[in-house]
Amino acid sequence: MSFTVTSMENWQYSTNSIHYLLALWSRLVAAVPYVRPDTGAQGHSQALEKQVLKVVESYIDSMLGSVETVLRSDGALEDPLDDNGSLLEQLDRLPTICRYKYNPIANKIIGKFDPLISQYKEVVSRIGNVSTDNAPSDVANTILLLEGQMTWLTYLVGAIIGGHSWSAAHMNNGEETIDASLSRRVLELSKILDYRLTASNGTGRSDSKLEIALLYYFQNFRKVYMFMWDQMSNSSANSDDMEGTVVSILGIPTKFDSAPSTKQKVYHRMFERLALGDHTVVANLIVTKMGNNLKYWPEEAEIIGKTLQLFLDMAGGYSSAKMLLNLETVRFFARNHTAETFPFLGVPSNARHRTTFHATLTRLLLSSDGEVKLGLTFQQFLEPISTVLDQVGALSPTELRNEAVRRPLVGIFRDLRGIASSLHNRRTYSKFFDFMYPRHFPLLAKVADVWHDQSEVTISLLRFMHEFCHNKANRVNFDQSSPNGILLFRATSDVVCAYGRRLLERIQAGNMGHAQDVYKSRYKGISLVLNVINSALGGSYVCFGVFALYNDQCLDNALNISLQLSLSIPLDDVLAYPKLSKAFYGFVEILFRNHITTIFALDTNVFMQLMLSVHEGLQSSEASISSQCASTVDHLATFHFNNKNTDKLPMHNLNKHLTARPDLFSTLTTTLFNLLLFGAAQNHWAVMRPMLSLMLASESSFAAYRDHLLSTQTPENQTLLNEAFNKLLSDVKPDLESSNRDRFTQKLTAFRVATRGFLTL
Repeated sequence: MSFTVTSMENWQYSTNSIHYLLALWSRLVAAVPYVRPDTGAQGHSQALEKQVLKVVESYIDSMLGSVETVLRSDGALEDPLDDNGSLLEQLDRLPTICRYKYNPIANKIIGKFDPLISQYKEVVSRIGNVSTDNAPSDVANTILLLEGQMTWLTYLVGAIIGGHSWSAAHMNNGEETIDASLSRRVLELSKILDYRLTASNGTGRSDSKLEIALLYYFQNFRKVYMFMWDQMSNSSANSDDMEGTVVSILGIPTKFDSAPSTKQKVYHRMFERLALGDHTVVANLIVTKMGNNLKYWPEEAEIIGKTLQLFLDMAGGYSSAKMLLNLETVRFFARNHTAETFPFLGVPSNARHRTTFHATLTRLLLSSDGEVKLGLTFQQFLEPISTVLDQVGALSPTELRNEAVRRPLVGIFRDLRGIASSLHNRRTYSKFFDFMYPRHFPLLAKVADVWHDQSEVTISLLRFMHEFCHNKANRVNFDQSSPNGILLFRATSDVVCAYGRRLLERIQAGNMGHAQDVYKSRYKGISLVLNVINSALGGSYVCFGVFALYNDQCLDNALNISLQLSLSIPLDDVLAYPKLSKAFYGFVEILFRNHITTIFALDTNVFMQLMLSVHEGLQSSEASISSQCASTVDHLATFHFNNKNTDKLPMHNLNKHLTARPDLFSTLTTTLFNLLLFGAAQNHWAVMRPMLSLMLASESSFAAYRDHLLSTQTPENQTLLNEAFNKLLSDVKPDLESSNRDRFTQKLTAFRVATRGFLTL
């Protein structure tokens, strides 16, 4: 114990070791329930209680003292609060330790917190609306000291609250009242910071680390105490209609003939002790704080990011989302989601946060009764975005390329992507599609053409298109008589072709910038184009045969441009960039699955270039890539087996390729069997799927591999291996029915297990 205390007191020299010491004490505490009193070890538990109190007290005092030490060092010492990894490691260990002797430790924290809050109130009241930087130096130093110490205490409270257990063994021990006492201090601090911030119109900002600590507390409070708020609300709403019911001040009904649940009792005690009002008051306090963060901290990316993540998490919970819909602050968000109200939306570095913000608001608005409770329809919500789209859509290509239009374009496509990501069913997606078509569709291809060489704009556009085309949860599901699926694909094709043609022109002209920027300037755009076309081709909302029937070239154009972009990438680069690899092989797989006649119509050199890429991808250590390549081989072999005796143009084209490269099937067979027998086991099931179709498509290739493998083994192993092959081929029918495939795959698994025990390389 003395070693731990000494290490914490000398934190400057043991910063990276403190979380290990806390982990040790956490394990000691966690083992206490397993101590048997009859073994004479009861005294050990009593001794541990005293030691734990000393360790926690030492930790609190040392961390609070570190604030003044760091301030006096004038930058010579690193602030432990800046080491986020080590800080979170410590906070993860603290709940188990602190809750072991919760009452005295909570009193210790409260004893430290209350004087700091009182001093802070007094100091900030003296300087009024003046910022900390412009205050007299002694006052500024006092504020920084108080804020730093309250930052530590806020983190401590947040960690302890997050460690609350809802298990039956802990729900009746009254810990929720201690949680409430600690939470009341943090929420009171939050109100003080908010008042100072709003009263000074943003100049009276506190230390950003204190704001981040508050967000950490809110996040943990949400996890523990926001999962059944809807039950409290519903109980309150229905209480007047319940005969023989007594309603508490928190709105939790208690029937004379039906007692409240244990969890409701815990909530009752929690919010009663909190003494700030019911759960809606607390929720509104948290959301108001979040709104002020978004309004007054526009350039602090970490605060904005964590605030929006908290908002998203709250909207993602069933109970907390229903609560948010009843708050006036959230209604304000939904009606004023523009940069004029929330300046962070206009900061270039916050572009990705615009997506999160609009995704969260859309999720709330389109939830059950969302439009009613927020007093806003989806079309009204989209009006600010529609205004911007109309303005830029009316510009000529020359005017559209003006630098002043860049920011609005990037921002609006980020917003649209966030909205599209929250459309989870047919009803909501159809609403958004009706908003986009036909009014705003032409702008998409126009932007892709005009801004083709500016990755910031094109990437935001392509990411929106990827989300818009993605048929997740079967949301892109139009009526049988509706042409919307075809219209959506046409718009997608226009964007892909406009951007792809321009990019190919730049590649051919050698105008791609510095070699070190090749991913950002070239490959990132190509991977996004392939993701867009993959979503459109695999969405199952378009009958692609319609295009050829009516001589519509949009499908052929999109496939042609995407193929040219894919083939313009050296194979080494395809394999070097993971995101590019997944997009590339996903595109190749979907071509062989649904558009194989287009593949066979290619020049033989181009076809073999694709097959070489597939062969290399089969051997990738990335399971998803090798699976996609195995599926590609399966599509090829299945087509050959099913059509080898037919007189069709695609089969003639395939035979032409096989004549030019007669060893294609044998090479694939050898690679697949080598992966099965000698490769890693994590993806062997996917690798085995094309083996039956490959064997049936080219029996000679399988026979050649079998003879070659037998020739490499000793006579004893040859006998065993021959028996294993005979078992593998027994009862296998020459067809590709699902039952036959599954049976053969199971036999391959047994074959692999049997042969790996004796095969030699």
